[in-house]
Amino acid sequence: MAIKTRTYSVVDGKREMTIEEFKRWLKKFDDDKDGSISRDELADAIRVSRGGWFTRRKSKCIIRSVDANRNGFIDDNEIKNLAEFAEKYLNVKILYL
Repeated sequence: MAIKTRTYSVVDGKREMTIEEFKRWLKKFDDDKDGSISRDELADAIRVSRGGWFTRRKSKCIIRSVDANRNGFIDDNEIKNLAEFAEKYLNVKILYL
């Protein structure tokens, strides 16, 4: 079965994607395939998406902001928190379709 993909559009300087596309994009950085995103994995995602300088420091702040259960990782239950953070601070627009 083929997976449908699309090129992300940029509107008003913000990268637009659906919440499912955001989840799929984020899962690419789950190096150990444990289903959660660590600070280092998030730093890699920020770096790839042109997050600029201090990606480790940014990822630490993001984890602290969105990690509801305070275990140091972003899991499936916290993806919505990360999406909201990305919309507010990382120039991303999440489309909830």
